[in-house]
Amino acid sequence: MTILEAVKKRHSVRSYISRKIPEDIRQELSAAIDACNKEGGLHMQLVTDDADAFNTFLAHYGKFHNVQNYIALVGPKAADLDERIGYYGEKIALQAQMLGLNTCWVALTFGKGAARKKCDIRSGEKLVCVLALGYGETQGEFHKIKRISEVCKNETEMPQWYKKGLECALLAPTAMNQQKFEFTRNGSTVSARSTGGFYSKVDLGIVKCHFEIGAGTENFQWK
Repeated sequence: MTILEAVKKRHSVRSYISRKIPEDIRQELSAAIDACNKEGGLHMQLVTDDADAFNTFLAHYGKFHNVQNYIALVGPKAADLDERIGYYGEKIALQAQMLGLNTCWVALTFGKGAARKKCDIRSGEKLVCVLALGYGETQGEFHKIKRISEVCKNETEMPQWYKKGLECALLAPTAMNQQKFEFTRNGSTVSARSTGGFYSKVDLGIVKCHFEIGAGTENFQWK
């Protein structure tokens, strides 16, 4: 599976079967996390075989079932931490999809207190959110998405790379499926901004990750 195929096939999954992640898959995923941590200045961590973090009222309210594994999305506190968490966390989510795993971004319906017992969260660091991880009961469902014209105004004739980038951006997971973002372009210079909403900075990082995959980083630069 290519990363572009992973973008199209990945959907949020909240219910998982009782199947352990094989050691070779775990090692490959850990290597991807290490690489993203190094590049992004983060401290994301893979946690396996931990049923406690999702054994909370909020997790049950969020309809999570049998979540035994997750990736704690941790990093040093900074103004751009949430956006970097979104960007690199989505890279990991897509890598997991290519390895045959399912994921779900989790923020409000997660027991952070339980996760802190399993994770190494150092002084000055913050646990932003987590990625539920494992083998899903299903492959998730496609949700209705906005049209390109709703997130990219005043653009009549766009280059093909830009259109492909926007198509991928619209497939990005966002909190409550809100898709509150907007793109503008000046030649090969692209700008993406949040238009508000819950966890909007995390969403923006996820969306920018998807845009790069579709557009190709060789075709543009961020403003």
